[in-house]
Amino acid sequence: MTADLRKGRMRLRACLLGLLALFVAVKCNYSPEPDQQRTLPPGWVSLGRVDSEEELSLTFALRQQNVERLSELVQAVSDPGSPRYGKYLTLEDVAELVRPSPLTFRTVQKWLLAAGARNCHSVTTQDFLTCWLSVRQAELLLSGAEFHRYVGGPAEIHVIRSPRPYHLPKALAPHVDFVGGLHRFPPTSSLRQRPEPQVSGTVGLHLGVTPSVIRQRYNLTAQDVGSGTTNNSQACAQFLEQYFHDSDLAEFMRLFGGKFAHQASVARVVGQQGRGRAGIEASLDVEYLMSAGANISTWVYSSPGRHESQEPFLQWLLLLSNESALPHVHTVSYGDDEDSLSSAYIQRVNTELMKAAARGLTLLFASGDSGAGCWSVSGRHQFRPSFPASSPYVTTVGGTSFQNPFRVTKEIVDYISGGGFSNVFPQPSYQEEAVAQFLSSSPHLPPSSYFNASGRAYPDVAALSDGYWVVSNSVPIPWVSGTSASTPVFGGVLSLINEHRILSGRPPLGFLNPRLYQQHGAGLFDVTHGCHESCLNEEVQGQGFCSGPGWDPVTGWGTPNFPALLKSLINP
Repeated sequence: MTADLRKGRMRLRACLLGLLALFVAVKCNYSPEPDQQRTLPPGWVSLGRVDSEEELSLTFALRQQNVERLSELVQAVSDPGSPRYGKYLTLEDVAELVRPSPLTFRTVQKWLLAAGARNCHSVTTQDFLTCWLSVRQAELLLSGAEFHRYVGGPAEIHVIRSPRPYHLPKALAPHVDFVGGLHRFPPTSSLRQRPEPQVSGTVGLHLGVTPSVIRQRYNLTAQDVGSGTTNNSQACAQFLEQYFHDSDLAEFMRLFGGKFAHQASVARVVGQQGRGRAGIEASLDVEYLMSAGANISTWVYSSPGRHESQEPFLQWLLLLSNESALPHVHTVSYGDDEDSLSSAYIQRVNTELMKAAARGLTLLFASGDSGAGCWSVSGRHQFRPSFPASSPYVTTVGGTSFQNPFRVTKEIVDYISGGGFSNVFPQPSYQEEAVAQFLSSSPHLPPSSYFNASGRAYPDVAALSDGYWVVSNSVPIPWVSGTSASTPVFGGVLSLINEHRILSGRPPLGFLNPRLYQQHGAGLFDVTHGCHESCLNEEVQGQGFCSGPGWDPVTGWGTPNFPALLKSLINP
């Protein structure tokens, strides 16, 4: 048989198998989750198929009820002009509103049990079911899925994922939003250590950002700390297989926390702390949340110890849906490109963030470290927004640098500061005026084909993101940079404002954006100089958006001036 004939037969066989698969999907009335992520991210390698009897943990997102009503309630409890302002829903209130219909719960549960699913458990809101199945059972249950083991990321972690899309039986499609644990790979940290800037002479200079530099720039005095007498608390969440060490936090506070009252240990770790080396990102989050929000009880949500088939970010969302008493402020340095996520997944995660906002939780997400981002669509370059930074239900934090990197001066744009316009979420009403003002007045707008001017625009605020000192694995490390630094700093400042509100008998701030935009960024230092990075082509030449007076999609409304911000947010 000639080589050409063999190749021809192989192509024919491949075509026939493809047609057969299509026939089976149609014949059995299977419905795919649209736009499932199937491209392998850079740095990940397949180790081959997983043994058919290996156990998997999969999470099924059940279709919720009354999502429109939930959105209305978020607006009511977050708008200072509303009679319901600050009257947040309890977890039980949210559950009563969104829990799936009895038909949905019964249909999905029956389907899973018939497939041999074991140890299924739900959450208080009953809109997630997590079950254990063997690989063989999961591949029969989710037609088209094929589980492989992958290794990748800086820590060489192992995950189990399917490179192929799955299909739900059509009878199940109206009841399930998505199945977690199949496609999404853990993102890698974009935190970077920059070279130390060169400068001559050292009189009156600082040698990098420390808690004392933060407190000096943002006008925090030694008295601006938690009282230790309230139930006020704050949290950071980690999803990158990183750990913090108590000894690093203690050493950090010994070196840099001598001028203000602080706590030298975390109040509670939710999840398991691994025994490996500390990660710079994890160390940074804890050290700067606890030094900006000084002397306030702090929780850490830690993802290590998870099963290879679980998605850490999804596990954190499940925890929020299962705990009645939670910290008031959560800071999260996590993000994915919007276009890498399925529509079903991104919309459902947005609803989970909406649930948190209804309960009065302040969720702060890093805006990302790629400026406006860049990708090619049909041969045309466009900016690339990030999610959850682009969710209309979180407060997104961008990044700044000192104009002089060795002096506590006014701030300018940190060129890595993530920002732009969502291609998924329409612009929420609370920011329409601010965005319109920016678009009509900015002298440096990129071509309109690069961004969706009618999308949710971010970030909302900013803080210093350049040149931090971090203690990790007992070693002080200088010049660490990224919006992973600015986010816990802004979160700590909001926790101090919550302290004052709680002591005066008021509710915590909750979802901040409606109030922030109504007040036109009152209490923030406006950042008006600098642009962030974007596509390296002739048309935009690496430049994305530029900052200017008022709100902009690089630094939002600006960085915190604590006394002024406290004054603007203490009442009502």
